[in-house]
Amino acid sequence: MKSITIKGSQRESVGKVSTKALRNAGKVPCVLYGGDKPLHFSANEIAFKDLVYTPNAHTVVIELEDGEKFAAVLQDIQFHPVTDKILHIDFYQLFEDKPITMNIPVRLEGSSPGVKNGGRLLFRKRKLSIRALPDLLPDFITVDISKLRIGQTIAVETILNDDYTFLHPDSTAIVQVKASRTSVDEVLEDEDEEGVEGEATEGGEAPEAEAAE
Repeated sequence: MKSITIKGSQRESVGKVSTKALRNAGKVPCVLYGGDKPLHFSANEIAFKDLVYTPNAHTVVIELEDGEKFAAVLQDIQFHPVTDKILHIDFYQLFEDKPITMNIPVRLEGSSPGVKNGGRLLFRKRKLSIRALPDLLPDFITVDISKLRIGQTIAVETILNDDYTFLHPDSTAIVQVKASRTSVDEVLEDEDEEGVEGEATEGGEAPEAEAAE
């Protein structure tokens, strides 16, 4: 998994006054948990752009002014309710021999025959929660939909991996194709017209993925 380096300064004072002063200076107060004791530091708000405003998952290298470095993951983030400015971020320290839980984005690969035949693609899980050692965390989880037909579903049990453990039931649906009214009508027409099987949708444009509610 790709890492983003955050350069910060350790905080000596963690009171409300010093926190407000940091925010007024364009810095974000942060805490790193998971070590012997919580580590308080701050970093420029712009340093978090590629970490926060992205659908991708990343680990973090926190680099302090004294040269100390800590591998971590983002654990929690607080935004201002009106301005959406970052108010505070919690990180959790990573250790090579300790598994970590993360939400990893799902990437669909291939073209679904069911969609080509007029079905609706329902993307049920855009992220999956997994547990793994830091070195085995993937950037994304690939799901091949090239054989997914109308009425079929790809569940967690079909993409199990030895490198990490899914924290979902095996039956959890990730993506599925449901029949639309149009696709049902086309199937009935094909049954009535001998010798023209498949022509009703050939060259047709595949519907866009429809997000689950």
